[in-house]
Amino acid sequence: MNEIRQQDWDPTSDSVLHDQPAAYDEMRGHCPVAYSDFLGWSLFRHQDVVRVLNDPGTFSSVVSKHLSVPNGMDRPEHTDYRRIVELYFQPERMQSFAPLCRDIAASLVALLPGRDDVELISEFAQTFAVRVQCAFLGWPPHMHELLRLWTQKNRQASLALDRPAMADLSKEFEGYVSELLQSRRASGAHAEGDIVASLLGQQAGGRALRDEEIASILRNWTVGEVGTISAAVGILAHYLSMHPDLQQQLRAQPSLLPDAIDEILRLHGPLATNRRVTRRPVEIGGRQIASGERVSLNWIAANRDTSVFEDADAFRLGRDPAANLLYGAGIHVCPGAPLARLELRLVMEELLGQTTLISLSAQNTSTRAIYPASGFATLLLRIR
Repeated sequence: MNEIRQQDWDPTSDSVLHDQPAAYDEMRGHCPVAYSDFLGWSLFRHQDVVRVLNDPGTFSSVVSKHLSVPNGMDRPEHTDYRRIVELYFQPERMQSFAPLCRDIAASLVALLPGRDDVELISEFAQTFAVRVQCAFLGWPPHMHELLRLWTQKNRQASLALDRPAMADLSKEFEGYVSELLQSRRASGAHAEGDIVASLLGQQAGGRALRDEEIASILRNWTVGEVGTISAAVGILAHYLSMHPDLQQQLRAQPSLLPDAIDEILRLHGPLATNRRVTRRPVEIGGRQIASGERVSLNWIAANRDTSVFEDADAFRLGRDPAANLLYGAGIHVCPGAPLARLELRLVMEELLGQTTLISLSAQNTSTRAIYPASGFATLLLRIR
C-alpha cells in the first residue's frame, strides 16, 4: 500500500506563484526541507543544496526514463559525455562567437529606443535567446520560430506534468535534429565551426554518438539556454528599470557588468529548481528521506540564504562568487556558463550603451512567470 504523506506546502498555489522568490524565502525560514506531491522533497537552504551537489553518489541525476545527455546521467557514464559537451564552451570558441553574438544583440536593441511600451519578454528577450542559440549551433533562420514555440510548449507540459505531451515534444525535437543530421551527412559538411556536424564525429565509450544522443545533447542545451537566457534578460532589465542610479553606474563603468549581472541574478534567479533522486535513505534537516525519493534543489532560495549572504536582499558588488549557485556546482555545474555569461554581458552592454533610460511603462504592467519558469511572463518598459 502506498504511503499517504502530509504535504508541507503546495508549489503550484497562487500564493507561491504570485512571487516565487518571496515564497521560497518563507519556506527556507520555517520549513527548509519540505514535502509536496508535486516536487517531492524541496531543499531551500544553501548548505543542503550544496551537500546534494557534492554527493552524486547519494543523490542521482537519473531522474527520468528518457535519455538526458549528460544532465541526467551519473558517473561513470556522465564523465565521457560531459567531456564532449565541454569542448563546445572553451574560451577560443567563446571568443570566436562573440562578434556574431554582439551583432545580434545590437540589431535587436536598435529597434527599442523611443518607445513607451516595449513588451520586453516577447519582443526582445525571447527573440534574442532563440536567435543567439540558433547562431551558436549553426541552425538556419527558419528554426527561430519553431524553436520559440517548442520552448513554450515544453514549459507548459512541464508545469502540467503532462508526460505524454513531454514525450511527444521530445520526439518533435528529435525530428528537427534528424533533419539537420541528414542535411549534414548529405552535404559532407566540415565539422569546424559547425556543432551539429562536429557532434557526428564525436565518440563516447569507443563508438560514435547515436542520433538520439546528439538530439538529447542539443535538447538540453536548448531548454537550458533559451529558457534561462530569456528569463535572465527580463530579470536584469526589470531590476535596472527600478534602479536608475545603477543603470548610470553601469553605463559609465561597463567593466562592472559581469559582477553586477551575477549579483542581480542571485537576487532573482532565472532557473527555479533542478531534480535529483536518492540512491539510499538519507537524513536532511531532521527529515528522513527514503531511497528512491525525488529531491528538488531550489536555486532561488539557496542563493538568497541569509546564513550565507549577508544582507541577502541587497545588491552588493564584490560578494564571494564561489557562494553563488547561479550556475550550480559539483560535477553537474553548468557547462554552458561561459556562453551564458558572454550572451548576458554583450546584450546588457548593448542595451545600456544604446539607451539613456530604461524605466517601467506608465502602465506599470508586468506579470510574473510561473513555475517551472522564473522571472517575468510579460514586462512593459519605457526605453529612451
